Amino acid sequence: MVSGDDEIAFTPALDLVRRYASRDLSPVEVTEAVLARIERVNPTLVAFITVTAELALAAAQAAELAYSGGSAGPLAGVPLSIKDITATRGVRTTRGSLLYRDFVPDEDAPFVERVLAAGAVMLGKTNTPELGWKGDSGNRLVGPTHNPWQHGRTAGGSSGGGAAAVAAGMGPLAQGTDGAGSIRIPAAFCGVFGLKPSFGLVPNFPASAVGDLAHVGPMTRTVRDAALLLNATAGADPRDRLSWSSGVDYLDGIGAGIAGWRVAWSADLGYTEVAPGVRDATEQAARRFEELGCAVEEAHPGLPDPWDIEGTIWEAAMAGVFRGLLDDVRD
Repeated sequence: MVSGDDEIAFTPALDLVRRYASRDLSPVEVTEAVLARIERVNPTLVAFITVTAELALAAAQAAELAYSGGSAGPLAGVPLSIKDITATRGVRTTRGSLLYRDFVPDEDAPFVERVLAAGAVMLGKTNTPELGWKGDSGNRLVGPTHNPWQHGRTAGGSSGGGAAAVAAGMGPLAQGTDGAGSIRIPAAFCGVFGLKPSFGLVPNFPASAVGDLAHVGPMTRTVRDAALLLNATAGADPRDRLSWSSGVDYLDGIGAGIAGWRVAWSADLGYTEVAPGVRDATEQAARRFEELGCAVEEAHPGLPDPWDIEGTIWEAAMAGVFRGLLDDVRD
């Protein structure tokens, strides 16, 4: 049997916004329910490195005043978590590393600045491997994030803490970063929706060592919630010279259908090995597109394995990062 608090904790963000506006729920009530669930679930799941309960409750109280005064932002009162790679002013940002265990930024990243301006309730910082450099989410600070569907299995990475938090009802919205699958891998492992947006759509600052491979994006339980979060965070920022504004409302057109679209799919892109179960699941997804009225075709692009190029980029970037860290440690 699902408790009332757990039912609240699993309510989608868009539904929360509507219920806040109608006074059917209050931001404080929801925040208290989600914090209670974090207190109960996180010790086993290890999705969060830092929980900012006092800040969250203060933000929830501010959201209630905003709704009463008719000035509520698009995310007012909605609980949200931030990956612990991302700078949060006044809140510890460990980057999953013992070297940064006490690091407190003095500036918010653009994503954080925008969600807070929109009224979101920041719950805390989610787990990530050291410096985001791995496909799972474990480190020497707090250990590994477990898969919410099976303890002992990985949640993926490097945004695994956020994906696990969303899947386990510890907030409907999470922020992730993605250079080589770091949103998409944990979203797939945890059964949630994760989007690596077009480069520059969501501004990134401080800049990543891997340049335009690194994107910032949403992880949610529903596509609509991802669109809501993208609306609040997309657009140009002077701190990111490659950021841009699309002028698109990402909630517009959701539910309109995709009949007539042309869809190509490939299980292996011509260069990678794929487990039979993964191929079967991909084929089932392709059939679902056909059922929705799309013209679906299996493609055989025959792409070369990109690792020689991508590996060189990543290794050079990480060498630069780690060289500076090692110099600091030696000093």
